[in-house]
Amino acid sequence: MKNHWFKKALALTLAFVMLTAVLAACGGGDDGANDGELNTNTDQTNFTVMGAQSAMSPGYVDNEVLNKMMEDTGITIEWDTMSESLGEKVNIAISGGGDDMPDAFMGVGFSNYDLTRYGEDNSFIDLTPYITEEYMPNLTKILNDHPDIRAAITMSDGKIYGLPAGEQMGTAGIGVAEDYSIYTIPQFAMINKAWLDDLGLAVPTNLTELHDVLKAFKDNDMAHKYYGAAAGSTIPMSTGFDQWCWGQNIFYAGFGFTNWPNDVINDLVLGDDGKVSFVCADQKYRDAISYFHDWYAEGLMDIEMFSQSDTQLMSKTQQGWVGVSTWWYIEELMGSYSDDYVFLPVLDGPVGTAYEGTHNVTVRTGGATNAGQLSVTSACKSPINLLKFFDQWYTGEAVMQLQYGPIGVYFNEQDENGKWISITEAESQERFNKGAGELKMTYEVAGPKLILSNYYNDTFYMEDRAIERLDDLYNFWMPYVTSTTTYPVDCVYTKDELDTIDLYKGDFESAVSEQEGLWLRDGGITDDAWNSYVSHIMDTCGGNKLLEVYQAAYDRYAEAR
Repeated sequence: MKNHWFKKALALTLAFVMLTAVLAACGGGDDGANDGELNTNTDQTNFTVMGAQSAMSPGYVDNEVLNKMMEDTGITIEWDTMSESLGEKVNIAISGGGDDMPDAFMGVGFSNYDLTRYGEDNSFIDLTPYITEEYMPNLTKILNDHPDIRAAITMSDGKIYGLPAGEQMGTAGIGVAEDYSIYTIPQFAMINKAWLDDLGLAVPTNLTELHDVLKAFKDNDMAHKYYGAAAGSTIPMSTGFDQWCWGQNIFYAGFGFTNWPNDVINDLVLGDDGKVSFVCADQKYRDAISYFHDWYAEGLMDIEMFSQSDTQLMSKTQQGWVGVSTWWYIEELMGSYSDDYVFLPVLDGPVGTAYEGTHNVTVRTGGATNAGQLSVTSACKSPINLLKFFDQWYTGEAVMQLQYGPIGVYFNEQDENGKWISITEAESQERFNKGAGELKMTYEVAGPKLILSNYYNDTFYMEDRAIERLDDLYNFWMPYVTSTTTYPVDCVYTKDELDTIDLYKGDFESAVSEQEGLWLRDGGITDDAWNSYVSHIMDTCGGNKLLEVYQAAYDRYAEAR
């Protein structure tokens, strides 16, 4: 669901675990190659680049976009690209070093760990001296305008060993000043307004009102009464458990947090003061779980929420059984019943409690920036010439063509504002005898493509459903957000920090999730049980050590910005 229409260039990124077995002595350069000095040699004009290509791609030799870029910079590139066995070939090239190394690796998807290691042994050069207005003006401007991207590609030693790649999709793409990622609030809650109207009830504004509405749905068996479903088939509220866009987490906002799954570590929050903590060890978390256990015990929450798949949830909603749920779009989840549903706002906490009036949403960051899509090796004699070529990739119209194909193929016409309009499915079938998605994959070039949100506003259109989602996010959901502070997905970790994360993260997340599910279902959060749980996750499962890692990484990230 997460990537339903969001087709990242990083789809070609490989699981590069095998590279961690390369010998530490495999570097291909001289000592001092990464001392931060600029190599001013510009004699080399012929380069070799090893990297990835789509299985549907014919290769890059005849790619007119790349050939025009080479012509403009006065260089030629011998492409050694493949869709299979890339990891093995890259491994051999780096292990051999020297003459076996290409001038650059493109579209490989090196991890930050790999980048740092191959930078430290001088296999990859530090690109920092070249990212200047003189040599790479396009990328330099982007990094100046987006310090978060610079921070994401700056390794823990302060150097840059790979050019940035990624795809932003945010509200800047629909023309507003504030750029919130499409992932900022992953769960959109929805409620059956037709049932409410039939019962003479208003859309709830707090958890107490929602409780009463769900009870009315259950007591009146609304699926049976309103849609004629089998008696007793009504499910007042159905979601998944701790699922990305279809979980129960948005309802915790009434207690001051939303602990939805994320790409860093679940339950980690960053305060406005720059300090990290785990919300799952906080009293408000305990209060929320205790509160919703009562709902579960009353039969207001689906008893299958802990085990059902998204397909099973959708089967229930599209038979008209469910009063309240969460998803990415109303139409996709509710099917033919979608006209009867409206968004359920972010709800205040229960009336008569310390949480009355509270509705804090813990927002998320967007997709990660990847630094492992273009690295220049120590074999390259004239990095300046090669990097001038790749700097051309960092303009809106250039990356549009590298992602979708040259103008005249996927994009054929512009609107009155000069914004490119993509080919339709029918047009693609008629002209090329293939769907628009297949056409894109045929022409797509792997590598350091960075699609900024403003490109969708200035250069080419994003998909209609993405526009709808962003409009809903900005106009309906963001007004409920009191703080947009969030832990950045692009923090860079040292080798030791990655070892700590690898050692503890899985056990920590599993322990928290398992106990949350048990308490939601069975209750029983006594003081002794709570204290034992906190000690277990923070001490035995490494929560305290993980906090040290995430705090240190964030502090470096904030400084790099």
